[in-house]
Order: sequence, then C-alpha cells, then structure tokens
Amino acid sequence: MPSEPAIGRKEDQKHCIQHYIRSPDSQRKLYKRTLLIVVISQIFGGAGLAAGVTVGALLAQEMLGTDSFAGIPAALLTLGSAFAALLVGRLSQRFGRRLGLATGFLSGGIGAIGVVLAAVTQSVPLLFLSLLIYGAGTATNLQARYAGTDLAGSTQRATAVSIAMVSTTFGAVAGPNLVEVMGTFATSIGVPALAGPFILGAAAFTLAGLVFLIFLRPDPLIVAQAIAEAKRAETQHASTDPSTGAGNNRGIIVGASVMVLTQIVMVAIMTMTPVHMKHHGHGLSEVGLVIGIHIGAMYLPSLITGVLVDKIGRIAMAFASGVILLSAGLLAAFAPADSMPMLIAALALLGLGWNFGLISGTALIVDATHPTTRAKTQGTVDVTIALAGASGGALSGMVVASSSYATLSLAGGFLALLLIPVGIWYRSDQKVAKSENMSM
Repeated sequence: MPSEPAIGRKEDQKHCIQHYIRSPDSQRKLYKRTLLIVVISQIFGGAGLAAGVTVGALLAQEMLGTDSFAGIPAALLTLGSAFAALLVGRLSQRFGRRLGLATGFLSGGIGAIGVVLAAVTQSVPLLFLSLLIYGAGTATNLQARYAGTDLAGSTQRATAVSIAMVSTTFGAVAGPNLVEVMGTFATSIGVPALAGPFILGAAAFTLAGLVFLIFLRPDPLIVAQAIAEAKRAETQHASTDPSTGAGNNRGIIVGASVMVLTQIVMVAIMTMTPVHMKHHGHGLSEVGLVIGIHIGAMYLPSLITGVLVDKIGRIAMAFASGVILLSAGLLAAFAPADSMPMLIAALALLGLGWNFGLISGTALIVDATHPTTRAKTQGTVDVTIALAGASGGALSGMVVASSSYATLSLAGGFLALLLIPVGIWYRSDQKVAKSENMSM
C-alpha cells in the first residue's frame, strides 16, 4: 500500500527523536552538526546577501535616472524580507527549520534571477517585483542564525548565533569585492554590468537552500520541541508559574526594540553610502571595498561578540551598540567625501554597532521564548526588523535628496541612543522581579 512507507518514515522519525530526548550526548552531537550545516549554508548565503546591498541602489539609480528613489531597492529588499520572515517563521514552526530555511533561500535565488532579467529588459516593474522576492534570501540569511540556538544551552545561545553570523563573513566580504569581476562577466554575456553581482546572488542563495534541504536532518527545532515537551511533562508545575509570561513578554519587546533600532540606523546610512561615494568621484571598486569592509564588520566580530554577550550580559552589549552607532554616524557626517580611510572607518563602526545590537537582541528573544512557539515568534520579530529596515532604506534617499548625507548620518547616530533607555527599562523590570522573588 502507498501509505505504508509514509507511516514507516513517521515511525522512524519518532524513534529518532525519542533517542535524542533520552541521550544528552546525542543532543550535543546534533547541536554541533547543526552548527556545521548552518556555517556551510551561511557562507553561500552571505555572498547572496552582499549583491543587493552593494549595487541595488546603483542599479535603481541607473534605471530610474534619479537619486530620489535610490533608497527604494533597500526598501523593497527589506519589505520582501518582512513577508518572507513571517513565512519562514511559520513554516519552520510547523514543519521544522529545514523546510522553512530551504524555501526562503531558494525563493531568494529566484528573485536574483528576476533582477538580472529586469536589467536586461530595462523593466522597472520587474526589477521592483524581483527585489521583493530577492528579499526572501536576506530574511532567511538572518533567520538561519536561530537554527544554531535550538539545541544550545542558556549560556551558549549568543555564541551559537555568533558562529552562524561569522561564517556569513566569508561570502559577504567576497561578494562586494567581486563586483567588478561579476560586472565584467555580465557584460561578456550581454547583461548590464550592475546586474552581474545578482548572477552571483542567484547561485549563492540556491546553494544555501540546497544545503539545508539535503543535510539538515534530523531537524534541530523539532528535536528541541520534543525535548521541551518531555521536560514539561516531567515538571508540570513549572508551566503554571504566573511570573513567566510577563518576564518573557518584556524580553521579547526589548530584544525586538534593540534589533529594530540598529537595523534602521544601519540600513539608512549604508544604503546611501554608495550613492554618496559615486557623486564624489569614487569608482565601483572603491564602493565595493567600503561596503565589503562594512559587511565584514557586521559579521566577522561575531565570535567575540557572542562570548561577550553570554559573559557580560545582553543589555550591556546593547548599550555598547548605541554608543558605537553614534560614533559611526558622527564620523560619516563629518568625514571628507574624498577620504577613503574615513569612510571605511565610519562604515566599519556602523557594521560593528549593528553586530552588537543584533546578537544581544537575538539572545534576548531566544531567552524569552519556548521551543513550542519560538520559531513563530522569531519570524514575527524579524518582520518588524525588516519593516524597520524598509522604512530606513526608503527614507534615506529622500533625506539625502532634500538635505544631505551628513544630515542622514547624524540623525541615524542620535537615533541609536534610544537603545540606552530601552535597556534601562528592561533592567528596572529585572530588579523588580528579583526583589519579588527574594520576598517570597
């Protein structure tokens, strides 16, 4: 009968999951194996991510003939990533990380192909639609960081996130520095030079999706859910603790706020930097170098950042993020436009501040959620992050067109200081909770 193999597979899967529930040693091995798979996929995903960041605004500027809408590609990418984040989160919650992450990356690959076709045909509607779909790869690249945390202990979570993110560096730094190479290749096959990096993006996102689809077995989220349910069944009184819900809600709000603020600031300044540089005589290779270093600073410090977040605390690192982003905004605003070292320093600080905010915020979210609802909540939070980035990207071009790049950079830097009162609010709640527990 056709149903028997399916039933057999389900029984095998249940038996496999039961094995992991009973064996902490097997859990640790699966945790390490999952991290390895995430690392391999993120190397490809990083290369795909970098294409749109580096030349998306320049391609739109070329096709539209104006700077006022140069921020639209970043807005479309992040808007598309918002819808994708919700979809990937829901798919992951229902079917596991494997299907959710593979679907997101493969969709991003399709979007990249659409951007190339739009450039060839000079179709602005196709460009905008394809950028929306391409955003799925961007969203999935971020959501993949959660896969490494599913089986991590409470003191390993930020480190697990950092391992996933640092692996993105290899592809993300290589991508912008291949702009000219891919542009030359694109021209040789009759494609506009600025669409060249999207050819790389299509291949990279597709490979990232296939890595998850083929190798992420057994699924770490499904195993983590089964372990959590088994523990809950053994200690049912823990789930009736009335203080759990409020504490978790506060953690989710603060974690999301930290990531939203850092995303707005980073996307707004980063989006207009290539346009700012082009206006002051910098070539594509120089733009690629600056953005490459920026993306490297977004991901490469992650191993150290993860350890610091786990050791000295989530909120302390969120405070550091605000101060570093302010420094980046000030430096970008006052740096001479023809000074490559100053622009590199400003964009490196911008990436580092984002890195601190994303890892500390992600750790807060993981701390505050339960495996049975974690992926859905993470997807919802990433929607708000993506929408925040879309707003920053869309407004950045308008601010620069009506004022200046310096004004945009200053506004972004001072906006980042809101991370400090957000962190203070969270710490005040933690102190109240501790005092109540001591009085009981």
